[in-house]
Amino acid sequence: MPEAGAQEQPGGGGGNSPAPVTCRQLFLGFSSVGISGFGGVLPFARRMLVEERRWLTAEEFNSLLGLCQFLPGPNVANLSIAVGSRYQGIRGAIAAVSGLFGGPLLIVLLLGLLYDRYGQLPQVQGLLRGVAAVGCGLLFGTALRMGLALQVKRLFLPFTLAVFVAVALLRWPMPIVMVALLALAAGVAYAHLKRKGAP
Repeated sequence: MPEAGAQEQPGGGGGNSPAPVTCRQLFLGFSSVGISGFGGVLPFARRMLVEERRWLTAEEFNSLLGLCQFLPGPNVANLSIAVGSRYQGIRGAIAAVSGLFGGPLLIVLLLGLLYDRYGQLPQVQGLLRGVAAVGCGLLFGTALRMGLALQVKRLFLPFTLAVFVAVALLRWPMPIVMVALLALAAGVAYAHLKRKGAP
């Protein structure tokens, strides 16, 4: 009997209930994220969770990632633990985070050995700069998709812009910015729900 947290996949729709996500599926899914994620794994995590396997809706991904960013530790690692726990409890969390880090750990060890020998070559330096540029593009594309998935965009997109200006341009400390804007956003959301008559 699966542990508490073994649930059906979201977005299944229709009369047929989708099969629960297994520990093996969690391991393989996050392994694909970890191995594919050169230059940053967040775009690959969103594609796997929302578009390919449909374990989360776009709104669920945004909400869960927002929580994981507020917690200490790597964002996608926190996300893998949260998704694994949701479907298979502690076993799912272990399977997901092991899949996320297992493959990349082996690859990084191998690349470290190669870089130690060939890292000073101009061709290698150019390759690394190209990987960094691709990573920036992937993160920008993911941020755009997450923004498009926001509900009530006119209320919450200003907070996105405020975070960008405060952290990227003004260089204010991220924890202070997040706490302040989170409190303000929560107040705006509460007022919006109250106007709509939500309890």
